[in-house]
Amino acid sequence: METVTLSNGKQMPAVGFGTWKAPSDEITVNAVKTAVECGYTHIDAAAAYHNEIWVGKGIRESGIKREDLFLTSKLWNDDHGYESTLRAFENTITDLGVDYLDLYLIHWPVPVKFHDNYIEKNRETWKAFEELYKAGKVKAIGVSNFKPHHIDEILEVCEIPPMVNQIEFHPSCLQKETRAYCEEKNIIVEAYSPLANGKVFQCEEIREIAERCGVSAAQLCVKYALQHNTVPLVKSVTRERIKDNLKLDFTISPEDMKILDEVSTCEGSYRDSDHIDF
Repeated sequence: METVTLSNGKQMPAVGFGTWKAPSDEITVNAVKTAVECGYTHIDAAAAYHNEIWVGKGIRESGIKREDLFLTSKLWNDDHGYESTLRAFENTITDLGVDYLDLYLIHWPVPVKFHDNYIEKNRETWKAFEELYKAGKVKAIGVSNFKPHHIDEILEVCEIPPMVNQIEFHPSCLQKETRAYCEEKNIIVEAYSPLANGKVFQCEEIREIAERCGVSAAQLCVKYALQHNTVPLVKSVTRERIKDNLKLDFTISPEDMKILDEVSTCEGSYRDSDHIDF
């Protein structure tokens, strides 16, 4: 597995295995075990997915050494604030059955609960993130669904800048401004929902390019994310799809990348993070 280098020098595997919507049962255990068997060493989890106990069980049963795994989790919206963040972190590592995280992210910048004072809450939260990082309980810290102005609001007061921003990215959801900003600030962009929640499979342009490349639509979109210098997070509970999503030894031509950049039919589930209702 190739890696990308975070601003603190830590290596992050260039493709991750996502666990969003994975059920809270043995299906998720088996999916995580299968992912590790197929070569994934980067697992993306979150408290809000309500399945971290099962993700952790899958990790343990896979037999992978903790030091060989890059494990991410995210702080949920209700837990913003200094003390709440520290408590939520302890709950997460308990559920996962680990004693540290490789990456911890603020899941959303403007929760409805803290809409009127979200800047203050994000700054309090980030102070707790910095403390966890300095204590070695988290090896890297970052954000998710943050626009440039949300990150600026943290940068104004922080000691340690965010290292990662995880955002939705796929054909029809390019988030050019945020990606350009992150590149300027040396923040790695992770791409969630690279298959637009399945909408890429109904796109004629994607089908045609995938056929030309001799790959599946899923493989094409994962590679598309990589060629846009993002770290895609792919999710499946089916062994063959889990395995196939790592078969990425091909290149999308500049001409086909341009076509994919102009696709407009894969809107996915994009939420304006300034106006969420959760």
